[in-house]
Amino acid sequence: MSVPDSSMLIILANELDTTVSELLGEPIAEPTTDDLKILSEKLEVINLQLAKRSITKVKTIRWILISLCAVIVVIFIALASTNSFYLDWNYNDPELAVAGTILHGFEFLFVRLAPIVFWTSVVGIVVTYKKR
Repeated sequence: MSVPDSSMLIILANELDTTVSELLGEPIAEPTTDDLKILSEKLEVINLQLAKRSITKVKTIRWILISLCAVIVVIFIALASTNSFYLDWNYNDPELAVAGTILHGFEFLFVRLAPIVFWTSVVGIVVTYKKR
């Protein structure tokens, strides 16, 4: 009427020293050398696909890290060239006070956290180049 779930079938097959296919009543043919050759060719194709996927993933991570480093450098240059212009604003105006506080908070956090992120990204780039 019903079939046990897959984990139970595997446990039963192990305990009875048989295969899951035999438990389900499927006929089992002895593998021939042609079957083994076909299976090994399929496994080789799968391994090549997994290797290509892994290489693509590493390249993607590397380019994300390179882009992150470039963005950090550009923001540092932009902050250095503006020379904290918001400090000269009239902070009696509430809108300028809020905007200036937000800019100062961003600059404060960025200048402290960006070097850590930058050097971590550089290390990540070096590690991904070594995995070639």
